[in-house]
Amino acid sequence: MKALVKSTAGPGLELKEVPEPEVGPNEVLIKVKKTGICGTDLHINNWDEWAQRVVSAPLVIGHEFCGEIVQLGSAVTDLEVGQFVSGEGHYVCGRCRACLAGKRHLCRNTQGIGYMVPGCFSEYFAMPASNVWVHRSGVSEDVAAIFDPFGNAVHTALQFPCLGEDVLVTGAGPIGIMAALVAQFAGARHVVVSDLSSQRLDLAASLGLPHTVNPAQTPMSEVFERFAMKEGFDIGLEMSGSGVALSDMIDNMTHGGRIALLGTPSKPTTIDFSKIIFNMLTLKGVTGREIFETWYAMSVLISSGLDISGVITDRFHHTDFEQAFTTAGNGRGGKVIMEWS
Repeated sequence: MKALVKSTAGPGLELKEVPEPEVGPNEVLIKVKKTGICGTDLHINNWDEWAQRVVSAPLVIGHEFCGEIVQLGSAVTDLEVGQFVSGEGHYVCGRCRACLAGKRHLCRNTQGIGYMVPGCFSEYFAMPASNVWVHRSGVSEDVAAIFDPFGNAVHTALQFPCLGEDVLVTGAGPIGIMAALVAQFAGARHVVVSDLSSQRLDLAASLGLPHTVNPAQTPMSEVFERFAMKEGFDIGLEMSGSGVALSDMIDNMTHGGRIALLGTPSKPTTIDFSKIIFNMLTLKGVTGREIFETWYAMSVLISSGLDISGVITDRFHHTDFEQAFTTAGNGRGGKVIMEWS
């Protein structure tokens, strides 16, 4: 079968023939339909410091996908051939304190598909049945392919109740936009999205998020005046990984404000902790999704009318992966999908 592989330690990827995966007793074989390109995949393609530290070549990469079950392992009894699925990309140990307490998203021994174990950028992909999520009817292949990053957005946006609150989202990348849409759908009073990219702010506005700001051009004080805000934002969702954006967010939170951080800084960040202490702010780190509570929330949001399809701006066949990765890495658009059918 064809798969997208990090063949050697160095920049670049290779589309090549690899053996079809063998299916263990507790696994299923999935015929992959579509996959989404994540920032992690860009790191691996570029072979930056993070990739050099974490990834061992050769390895099939990728962790965002949807597909159809075509084979069941001998011990799998609760899934069926033909079901339309995606999957949780974190494999957990099942024996640590967090796993035994039912908090699998906190497992200290997590292995991520596509960068620690073989991933899904391939025509067929084998996954433990316990990691498979069966989609409800009505979910498109495009949306199903990005359930993993949508889960990041939902997990972050729902860390704190948004109803009636003023929310600042820093970072208008695809996950930031989806998080802003979730906060708005959950009843936030005002949702303001900030970014330095005018193209991404335009994308956010086109998807129903009209309150956007480029902090390099517009001071936050003007945003406060626009909404008659006197005390600052109640909730912050930091999705950019920018230390400057986080500092600016801290400066504009109300006393007792709450911040959820998903964006990963590329270098150490300096924070004025006196502001956090004296303004009684709460900062909470977020990664991945709650397994499978976040997935349930994602499905309910979609079935209740939340439309995230517009965040997908580019689609390619997997044979055009180089162009797909170039587009995903330009920092101007939304999600990029590759088709494997």
